[in-house]
Amino acid sequence: MIEYKNVTKTYGTNVGLDDVSIRIDKGDFVFLVGPSGAGKSTFIKLMLKEIKADSGSIVFDDLEITRLSNRGIPKLRRSIGIVFQDFRLLPKKTVYENVAFAMEIIHMSPKVVRKQVPQALSLVGISSKAAKYPDELSAGEQQRVAIARAIVNNPTVLIADEPTGNLDPDTAWEIMRLLEQINQRGTTIVMVTHARDIVNRMGRRVIAINEGRIMRDEKMGVYGSEEDENSHHMGMYRGGGYSIL
Repeated sequence: MIEYKNVTKTYGTNVGLDDVSIRIDKGDFVFLVGPSGAGKSTFIKLMLKEIKADSGSIVFDDLEITRLSNRGIPKLRRSIGIVFQDFRLLPKKTVYENVAFAMEIIHMSPKVVRKQVPQALSLVGISSKAAKYPDELSAGEQQRVAIARAIVNNPTVLIADEPTGNLDPDTAWEIMRLLEQINQRGTTIVMVTHARDIVNRMGRRVIAINEGRIMRDEKMGVYGSEEDENSHHMGMYRGGGYSIL
């Protein structure tokens, strides 16, 4: 499904990934964890061909991403849905229009849009909000819209980048149950998170990255040590946010 083989990416003297080899199979639900600057964002950006690896290869289904031409990038990205911490909805479009936009930009026919957008809204439980605008929704509802937009084109992989970061605990668990439901339908999920309680209670595969290297890969893993968490907080104090690494 997704395989990294001896992948290295550096930014000057900073290491993004260091000789990383790992495979994520179809249908996996994977938590990607580690302190700020550990290499999580580099891992995701390489998968999306937003940046180029210095060495090694990345294979997504039958596509070798590291050799993919610019012309092939749109095809790759149509297979990958993305959900962000800050939702990134278009404020002047309704819920329906936000989700439809993800189909319109890849030139899907109006007939297909009219069929698939209501299905996606129904799946995430927000059909009744179709005519609302983002600022009329709660944070949890906005994230549901973002998920609907991410899955409306039936991607094989869903990347969730801190999807519960702006949500209260109860709403966060609602979103996690929704992601589980999507995973059970066959979508592979890679979730970047610092939410220790969610990772520890879910009992899913955990890939822990630190200093660009895979430190742990556990089938039913936990978040990690208190030292990992302390390292994350130190990174936040130093940098005032997440690193690009």
